[in-house]
Amino acid sequence: MTDTDTPDLASSARKYWSDEGWTPGGVLRQVDHEAAARGLHASLKGIKIVDCDTHVTEVPDLFTSRAPAKYKDKVPYIRRVNGVDRWFVGDRDWGSMGGNVIRADNNKLLGRLAFPTFDEGHKGAHEVKARLQAMDEMGVYAQICFQNSGVTQAGSLMSLGDNDLAVSIVKMYNDASVERQKESGDRLFTMAHLPLWDKAAMMAEAQRCLDMDLKGFVLPDTPERLGIPSFIDDHWTPLLEMCEARGAPLNFHLNAAINPTDLAWKGFSFEQTLSVVATMFSICNASTMGNWMVSGRLDQFPKLKIGLIESGMGWVPFAIEAYEHQFDEMLPSKSKMLQRRPWDYFRDQFWVTYWFESVAPKLLLDTIGVNKVLFETDFPHPTSLYPGVQEHIIDTLGGYDYDVKKRVLERNAAELYNLPF
Repeated sequence: MTDTDTPDLASSARKYWSDEGWTPGGVLRQVDHEAAARGLHASLKGIKIVDCDTHVTEVPDLFTSRAPAKYKDKVPYIRRVNGVDRWFVGDRDWGSMGGNVIRADNNKLLGRLAFPTFDEGHKGAHEVKARLQAMDEMGVYAQICFQNSGVTQAGSLMSLGDNDLAVSIVKMYNDASVERQKESGDRLFTMAHLPLWDKAAMMAEAQRCLDMDLKGFVLPDTPERLGIPSFIDDHWTPLLEMCEARGAPLNFHLNAAINPTDLAWKGFSFEQTLSVVATMFSICNASTMGNWMVSGRLDQFPKLKIGLIESGMGWVPFAIEAYEHQFDEMLPSKSKMLQRRPWDYFRDQFWVTYWFESVAPKLLLDTIGVNKVLFETDFPHPTSLYPGVQEHIIDTLGGYDYDVKKRVLERNAAELYNLPF
């Protein structure tokens, strides 16, 4: 999220991505890297663990190295301001490079969002070779990747006032994602971005991305906050048709439409507020899920696949039971128009992720559905499950038989994202 987004969107993330996240401070956790880098646990042999929420930091020359001559001076680039590396377009500050709390020496920063400069962070945040090494050390075979900065957010790009340039920036990002996927040997799968504001350009780029073998798209929860039509509008119908036909999932990462900062008490420190904000972003995936359930769109596209990413899983039974109740109590005129019930919609069309939780994977997996849960680490972000990835997997899934472990850790993701293994 950047200062160039619409006012509502900028305020939504003002605290979470504020400058305080890059100021000196926090606590550096000393990591026993040798102990944490032992690879796949012996009991999981034969399972290709797919980490379904990670972030790749956009390299400083991602756009300048790909831009045609006419755009060389117009695309995003990095400038250091007061000791912090930030994205710029011309003289406009487009925000930070995103979260990376894993330092180059493998230690972890707590209480901040990232180190101030690009080079201080772990090279695995942006280099394929270093990333694959980090994955091998964590015992992870493949990763589903999302952007780190807000430089390709639709609100920022729309503010350029140059549609051709904005669409070109999206294409450059997706081209880099294809290159990374190939360089990784089909182990790093970055979700594509689209020029959401331009229906014709959006459809052309979606077709191009799928033809290039990108595995899915990341979308905003409430596009109308950007001045783009709501998902109930026909603006989106061709994209939903294409995604359903091609089996390409829609991904909603956190719920960036809310402003959880308003839920934290005034006068809190950055760290206190951040704890509340980070938690509420995940839980509020329940609203994304509910909007789709009541919209009628899931009946129109019954094979559309939706991933709720960095969501957690423990809230799911409560939220769906609440929607079951509200279908009866609050939708007397609409519920009969919907062809299924909330539990049916969830089990047919949604997937959720877990990382830090212990109670939910141990006690609620059967309730939520063993084929509906994905695993993630959120590497290299704040709250990431690092170090101790394998230990946490064994703690949370160790009581299940091998087939359940393989389904949660590998097969669900392979089927959702059409992965080549």
